[in-house]
Amino acid sequence: MGPSFCGNDPKANPYSVENGVLDNGCFVDALNLVPHVFLLFITFPILFIGWGSQSSKVQIHHNTWLHFPGHNFRWILTFSLLFVHVCEFAEGLVSNKSMDTNHLHLFLPAFMGFIAATTSVVYYHNIETSNFPKLLLALFIYWVLAFITKSIKLGKFLEHHVGPQQLRFCITALLVVLYGLLMAVEINVIRVRKYVFFANPQKVKPPEDLQDLGVRFLQPFVNLLSKATYWWMNPLIIGAHKRPIELKKIGKLPIAMRALTNYLRLKDAYEEQRTAEDPERSPSIWRSMYRAFGHPILLSSMFRYLADLLGFAGPLCISGIVRHLDTQNASVTSNKERYLNVYFMSSEELLQNTSVLAVLLFLALILQRTFLQASYYVTIETGINLRGALLAMIYNKILHLSTSNMSMGEMTLGQINNLVAIETNQLMWFLFLCPNLWAMPIQIVMGVILLYYLLGYSALIGATVIVLLAPVQYLIATKLADTQKSTLDHSTDRLKKTTEILKGIKLLKLYAWENIFCHSVEETRGKELTSLKTFALYTSLSIFMNAAIPIAAVLATFVAHHFFNMKCPTPSEAFAALALFHILVTPLFLLSTVVRFAVKALVSVQKLGEFLQSDEIGDDSWRNGDVSVSLDACKKNPIGLAKAINRKQPMRYQMDYNEQPSRRQMRPTETEEVAVKVSNGFFTWGSNLSTLSDINIRIPTGQLTMIVGQVGCGKSSLLLAMLGEMQTINGKVYWSNKNRYSVAYAAQKSWLLNATVEENITFGSPFNKQRYKAVIDACSLQPDIDLLPFGDQTEIGERGINLSGGQRQRICVGRALYQNTNIVFLDDPFSALDIHLSDHLMQDGILKFLQDNKRTVVLVTHKLQYLIHADWIIAMKDGSVLREGTLKDIQTHDVELYEHWKTLMNRQDQELEKDTEVDSQTALERKTLRRAFYSREAKNQIDDEDEEEEEEEEEDDNMSTTTNRRSKIPWRMCWCYLSSGGFFMVFLMVFSKLLKHSVMVAIDYWLALWTSSKPSQSIGVEPDAANTTGWANGNISTNTTSSIAVDAQIDAYYLTGFIILCAAGITLCLITSLTVEFLGLSAATNLHHNLLNKIIHAPIRFFDITPLGQILNRFSADTNIIDQHIPPTLESLTRSTLLCLSAIGVIASITPAFLAALLPLAVAFYFIQKYFRVASKDLQDLDDSTQLPLLCHFSETAEGLTTIRAFRHEARFKQRMLELTDTNNTAYLFLSAANRWLEVRTDYLGAVIVLTAAITSIWSSEKGVPSGGLVGLGLTYALTVTNYLNWVVRNLADLEVQMAAVKKVNSFLGTESENYEGSMDASQVPEDWPQHGEIKIQDLCVRYDPMLKPVLKHVNANIHPGQKVGICGRTGSGKSSLSLAFFNMVDMFEGKIVIDGIDICQLPLQTLRSRLSIILQDPVLFSGSIRFNLDPERTCTDDRLWEALEIAQLKNMVKALPGGLDAVVTEGGENFSVGQRQLFCLARAFVRKSSILIMDEATASIDMATENILQKVVMTAFADRTVVIIAHLVSSILDAEQVLVFSSGILVECDSAPNLLAQEDSLFSVLVRTHK
Repeated sequence: MGPSFCGNDPKANPYSVENGVLDNGCFVDALNLVPHVFLLFITFPILFIGWGSQSSKVQIHHNTWLHFPGHNFRWILTFSLLFVHVCEFAEGLVSNKSMDTNHLHLFLPAFMGFIAATTSVVYYHNIETSNFPKLLLALFIYWVLAFITKSIKLGKFLEHHVGPQQLRFCITALLVVLYGLLMAVEINVIRVRKYVFFANPQKVKPPEDLQDLGVRFLQPFVNLLSKATYWWMNPLIIGAHKRPIELKKIGKLPIAMRALTNYLRLKDAYEEQRTAEDPERSPSIWRSMYRAFGHPILLSSMFRYLADLLGFAGPLCISGIVRHLDTQNASVTSNKERYLNVYFMSSEELLQNTSVLAVLLFLALILQRTFLQASYYVTIETGINLRGALLAMIYNKILHLSTSNMSMGEMTLGQINNLVAIETNQLMWFLFLCPNLWAMPIQIVMGVILLYYLLGYSALIGATVIVLLAPVQYLIATKLADTQKSTLDHSTDRLKKTTEILKGIKLLKLYAWENIFCHSVEETRGKELTSLKTFALYTSLSIFMNAAIPIAAVLATFVAHHFFNMKCPTPSEAFAALALFHILVTPLFLLSTVVRFAVKALVSVQKLGEFLQSDEIGDDSWRNGDVSVSLDACKKNPIGLAKAINRKQPMRYQMDYNEQPSRRQMRPTETEEVAVKVSNGFFTWGSNLSTLSDINIRIPTGQLTMIVGQVGCGKSSLLLAMLGEMQTINGKVYWSNKNRYSVAYAAQKSWLLNATVEENITFGSPFNKQRYKAVIDACSLQPDIDLLPFGDQTEIGERGINLSGGQRQRICVGRALYQNTNIVFLDDPFSALDIHLSDHLMQDGILKFLQDNKRTVVLVTHKLQYLIHADWIIAMKDGSVLREGTLKDIQTHDVELYEHWKTLMNRQDQELEKDTEVDSQTALERKTLRRAFYSREAKNQIDDEDEEEEEEEEEDDNMSTTTNRRSKIPWRMCWCYLSSGGFFMVFLMVFSKLLKHSVMVAIDYWLALWTSSKPSQSIGVEPDAANTTGWANGNISTNTTSSIAVDAQIDAYYLTGFIILCAAGITLCLITSLTVEFLGLSAATNLHHNLLNKIIHAPIRFFDITPLGQILNRFSADTNIIDQHIPPTLESLTRSTLLCLSAIGVIASITPAFLAALLPLAVAFYFIQKYFRVASKDLQDLDDSTQLPLLCHFSETAEGLTTIRAFRHEARFKQRMLELTDTNNTAYLFLSAANRWLEVRTDYLGAVIVLTAAITSIWSSEKGVPSGGLVGLGLTYALTVTNYLNWVVRNLADLEVQMAAVKKVNSFLGTESENYEGSMDASQVPEDWPQHGEIKIQDLCVRYDPMLKPVLKHVNANIHPGQKVGICGRTGSGKSSLSLAFFNMVDMFEGKIVIDGIDICQLPLQTLRSRLSIILQDPVLFSGSIRFNLDPERTCTDDRLWEALEIAQLKNMVKALPGGLDAVVTEGGENFSVGQRQLFCLARAFVRKSSILIMDEATASIDMATENILQKVVMTAFADRTVVIIAHLVSSILDAEQVLVFSSGILVECDSAPNLLAQEDSLFSVLVRTHK
């Protein structure tokens, strides 16, 4: 039977046109071919020419993407057209089968229509990208022709009485509608763009974003297909494989997504709610969010509903396929309806064709997944936009916060940081999950209805099981959140202890206390692990519930079905039900999460609302001097003026509203006498009590005004009151006009930006080299800058290098000097500086640099010796002005005050003398800075060497190897992680997982066997009675009763087996979820324990070269990932992988033909995951690295508010914040788009797997191999694959990122420990060693590391018992290295030190270090009690401790403290002064009654009084002990019995001090002379 277009049926003449041409159906169909062929002929040449020329341009630049009017509508119509063509084709094929001969005209036009529709959309896309609308004319002609031909066909159908009950009629009618609509779209394009039939076509510019080459996020601009499949992401994701994605590569955000745009939208929605009648009403944030971002959320919800409805197509199609497989061969239609000589089928008939159902299932899946991803994408984009808007809103509010809020503690930095880091993210996440809130209930209801339709009442029982167990899920979820909180508390506590240990590690090693402190950390870690155990338990319960609920539901349903109906369900019902239960579980599992997030979002909104309603600083009237502030304004509004002003006239966000006016280059001669004047001022910090009262002062222009007074008398407040930071109760502040915007201010508490030194000083002003240099010199910053690794380009501030107080303060003063302003306010700039620097700053900076420029300077200070330089003095007392005038005025009018000042000045001069003796504080600061860098540089050097070694291992490091390295999964780290969990746990996990999945498959397989076991009963009494009403007619004869009894037996057998398997499955679910979590827990326990022990026992050199932050990161971030993130990821990964594998295994075992199709799918999957993992990791890193600067910028702004406002730099900081927010949002958007990219692709792969499985099983079942039950089983499994494929990749990518934490921890586990075992046993050392304290140093050579040069060379010395020995030398001469050598802390590679006859290198370290005492230069105290600080080992009696405190002159002070010896010491001993801390260290050394005491520069950081006490104590209390004093001031060892003088690691002089002084040219006498 050969093919022919009209069929070659001899009875009917197919080609006859007797009744008229159009009455021949075949001819009408041929007519329908014409438009399609026309389109293909016209467009193909254009497309080929177009593509040919385009291939030369590598990529059309995206600014040509212009969407024509009706762009999206056209794409949707074309897709619908394609779908209808597929239906038409299917209908044609099926109809053709029921004809006697082949009729090509039934399906060929449909096939050509499909090709033409595809071509039309490709053609359209190319016209759009090249912006050449004239070519659209071809499409217009095509739509018109197609519309006409289809209408003719429809008309003929009506003529021949073909109606809607025939499928072909419906399809044709649909096509007419679609062609008509497409024609309308085309006409609309002509109408708008006027490209034809009009004289002047409209010129259109592409959107602004596309003209900007920096915009790389193209989702809003690409066509619909690319939008749905994220095709535009391909170059980025595939390119990531070759070179990492950097910030440059992801570019800028489109304007509509920028923080500023969204901020304005939210702000308008927020402000609109303030009505004129009720300006005090606080606007609702929820309503503002809905007004600004409601539309996209509604769109997303619509997508979500569509996806959920399409989701139910899966179970229904499975049910149809399984049902019709058995009936298909029997269904030969008897009643053929023929019109126009061809067969017309009804709609039901088509839906009974299994192949058609398989294709429908495939299309439904593709659509469902596309809609679902679109819904996710829209909510995520909206969530990110909302977060940007909220951040800008919070920032704007921070800039207007009233200072009293910050200082009175109503609004702490922590709260602000929480708002930024936590609350905005909570709201963003809530928005992500928001569509679920209303989509899930509908999904659940639909699911239950369908189950009822399939299985009757028994389904409701199963659904009840699910619904009843949902609250348990919620309960577990809340418990999880609580446990997480307590875990967090414990880990914070542990971190605090670890930080203390690491900061004081040198002391701990010298006193041999590592193990005591290590134990205390382990104790806290124990508590944390108990919390983590609970956490693991709840997590595993949650996972168990998720896995066990569907089993329980299915079990309940089928058991109930068995007892209600006394028979098992048919395969089609059973497997459709199974698939429905799988669908139902997801929303219920998610519901608990969504509800929890909704509750959190409510709390966040409340916090945000409170913050946005908090007091603001008054508006700018303070600068203008002409707006007076009257008292009655305050009476109406007791909170203070600030609030009143803000409410009436809300601040609008205009970038330029407070830009600084352009700086005037030339300063005209100042005519006005007064720069600032305060008259009758009463100011407060928020409470209604005035802090400053009755202030009447004037600041003369161009002169130096000093404000003096005791601590706390309101000097700083006065400056801030003039700057408008305080609330005015009464009075006015006048500013002369030209000074209004021109103030520089240096606050008392120095505030630095996270930026380079240069940026901190220029602070946004243009860089002027000469001026910059002058400022650096005036502030003596050059020596400090020289020490920094990158000079003035070194990052300082929170994330940069920590500078000392004095260095920070000088930078802040430098900033105020550098600004080219008329007025400079300096608030106590000398407080953290020593006398030399203060003098230099006063002379060079203030008197010379500022005064020569005739700038108005207001200086708050305590240094009265500078009063002689003042042009004008304001003396304050208790919040009011005591005196105002020149020094002469005060001398004549207020003699008493002048005398008082004189005595104070004398005292300060004495201090000055004392100060010059001591090596100045600045030198010390520089020394610590130098130490910090010396150690860092050494570390960097070692790092570089490591890297070089790694690179050498990589042999030829060309493109391909880097690519491979980046896409490799870190198997070694996974193995390292698992092995630290213990082999038994690993075995248990693997075994239980495999067993669980085998049982799960067995349950479903058993179900398939059970439902397929009695074909006689499910379809009819006798197999040949194939009509569905068969068993209802109930023609049961006597011989069938026996078969019913047998059936009941079979049923009971299957039911028992089913119950047993389900019970086993549920138990195994619990076991596996527990094993994974507890494997993770034991790995975390072991890794932390090993890490802590390794680090605490590492040599001191390790701490010199490893930055503290890096070590702390291992204990904080990395440990947290290992504790809490890896176990769930691992669980999820193994679960989804095994699910996918078991599904593929099941399908393959049912229909082996499936395996042939699996190979190309596997290859596709491999490449998708390979590309995605690399890109995802890069984008994740970008997201993390852009988040930190944003959070820092917020906390930085909140800290430096007064400075930013005084300088008038709000606009610049806002701009910076917007940039940082956009950068972070770009990274996050790309990350979520990459996730969608992956999910769409894996979902489509899943859909192809379902299609292949369906087609292969239908094909095999025609050969009669698998039963209907098994086909149902295979398809149900294929459906689960689509859900889990992307989880495999996502979890793999996550695990890869998380394994980096294991890698970092592991890298520290390789650290060498100190050799704690000596060659002697501890028991061989006498109990009272060293009893005399005799030290012999023999030919000693010392170095810090085998790679470094020696620091001491061939030193020989003898120290007799009880001698007081001084060691001196210039910086870096090796003095301190010697003190470390006594404790065997450095590498003594030659020679030895013998103490009381024993070589210290042979002793166990613990013994050696516990028998000597040392006092270090930096006093170290630990948080705890005073008792714990003096004697952590708890070996001494109270009397001994009191005695030690008495010797150190601390007894009375400690007695006065609450708790005495048990009084609290805060972290780092901050509640004691430096001098007191040093004395505690002395007491600590005395408690350990050792006969040798070493003092390493112990008096460097204390005042004269304390130093005298120390010297006295050493001479009396330690009279009978050997004392070695390493001195940085030679004067302190002038009465030593023996002095060792070092130079460059060599001992150059050794004699008593008087003898050495007698030699004029000895180095010792030189040192004494220069230090005097």
